[in-house]
Parts: sequence; structure tokens; C-alpha cells
Amino acid sequence: MDDFVEIVEVSPRDGIQNELKILSLNTKLELIQRGLDAGLRRFEVTSFVNPKRVPQMADADDVAAGLPRTTDARFIGLTLNARGFNRAMAANLDEANFVVVASDTFNQRNQGVTTQDSINTFAQSKANGNGTIDMGITVAAAFGCPFEGEVSISRLMHVVEGCMAHNPFELALADTIGVASPKDVKDRVAAVKTAFPDIRLRLHLHNTRNTGFANAWAGIEAGVSSLDASLGGVGGCPFAPKATGNIATEDLTYMLSRAGVRTNVSLDKAIEASAWLEKQLGKTVPGMVMKAGGFPGNDRVT
Repeated sequence: MDDFVEIVEVSPRDGIQNELKILSLNTKLELIQRGLDAGLRRFEVTSFVNPKRVPQMADADDVAAGLPRTTDARFIGLTLNARGFNRAMAANLDEANFVVVASDTFNQRNQGVTTQDSINTFAQSKANGNGTIDMGITVAAAFGCPFEGEVSISRLMHVVEGCMAHNPFELALADTIGVASPKDVKDRVAAVKTAFPDIRLRLHLHNTRNTGFANAWAGIEAGVSSLDASLGGVGGCPFAPKATGNIATEDLTYMLSRAGVRTNVSLDKAIEASAWLEKQLGKTVPGMVMKAGGFPGNDRVT
């Protein structure tokens, strides 16, 4: 197990995309800045999707234009189709994260096409990008689908193999509806790493059923070096019933710090950022460490 784990901050995208309150452009940019101040250096900042379907992301181009480009951070835009990819490339982001869903039913509901159609679009977009932007791919519902139920490892690997045929620079497995167990994580990470030992592998976990942090630890033990998290634990998918809550950045930072794993994130500043976000949203957010505080209570960057 590595002694460093990268936390990819997704609150500006997955964290707020399902909220009834739509944050202003300046509030979104301040959220990103507060994450930077806490030591986070990789962010999924927005998604280039139809604003009629996800109005919270209607200002995606403006968010990209307002990013602090003088930092050493990397900024990611989520895309679902060729139009979204073209917008991400035009926005001069560092990475495009293309989503493919492990089940056809969910892919049809989310993107209007089959899973294979989305893989084909990823391949064409990557060719059109011609190396000007790093392209990663996320396999959503990799641990279970809200419409089809169980997603077998053989089905997951069929989709992963289709994606990997087009050489993404990173692969992410997403527990979009928060149904995975630690054993599921270990088994699926092992299957991917056995087939593709050199791929950069990332996990996107939801704490919907209170297994997110156990799953994060299982992923780290299995060899994953990047984890998505969201300040305050906010988040959810608008198109997946009851897909609430990412794992909270400050809770993950605390757990890893206590275990001696570095993240380069300031726990105190992550807590401050989560408390600020809670005020902006006008609601109690799920994060626990922001309520309880750290132990022994001093600011630690790990």
C-alpha cells in the first residue's frame, strides 16, 4: 500500500449538481479556491451537459474561464458526449472525464444511447482531441445499477475492456448509487488490475449506505492511489434514485491521516471549507468530522 493517496475534489461538480439551491458563479469559484487553500490539487470543476437537464451546471464555460490558472492544480471537466467533450477542450481544461455506464438501461437514461455507443463516442472524441487534453474515463454504476440491479464482474470487465481498447490515461470505477461492500471493491479492483496492471485507477464512492469509507480503505489496500471526495460529503446523481452523498473530503483526510497515509490536505482548512459550503447551501451536510473536529485537534497536513 502506498503512503500517499491523491484526493480528487468533486464538490464543484458532483457535490452540487443535485442541490435545489443553485450556487452563483462566484460562489463556485470560491469553493474551488477554498479547496486549493486546503491543499487539494486536482478538481472536477464542472460538467459540460445540457443545462435543461442539469441547471446547476449551466455556467460550466464561465466556471472554466474563471479558474485560477496560475496554480499547480489540475482541473477536470465531466463529459457525456461529443458536444460536451468539445466544450471541455475549448475551455482549455487539463482533463476531460468521459462517463460510460456499466448498464445499458442507465446509460440510455443518462446519455440517451447504449453503453457501446458511449464507448464509441469516447474513442472518436479522443481521436479528435489529438492529445491536446488528457482523457480519462469513468465507468459509472460499476458496482450496481438502480434499474438493472446487480452488475456482474464479467459485465463490468466487458465494459472496462471496451474502454481500455482506446487507451484512456486513467480509469475510474464509480459506485454511483452507493451499494458496494469492501469485498466488492477488492474483487473489482483486483479484476481490473490483473487485466490492466499499468492503468491509473481511481475510485468514485458514495456513502449512501454508510459503507463509503470502508470501501475507500479497501480500495487503497487493493492498490488504488486516487479517490474522489466532496467537501462536506455533499453530492448525488440527478438520474439515479436515492444516489446521495459522496464520501466527505475532510472525513477521508482524517481517516488517512490517523492511518499514517499522506494526502497533502490540511484537515482544519478542509473543515473550514465544508462549514462554509454548508452555509452557502443553507442546509446541514453529511460530513461528520466537520461537526466533531479532528483529534488531537491541531492542524495537520498529511
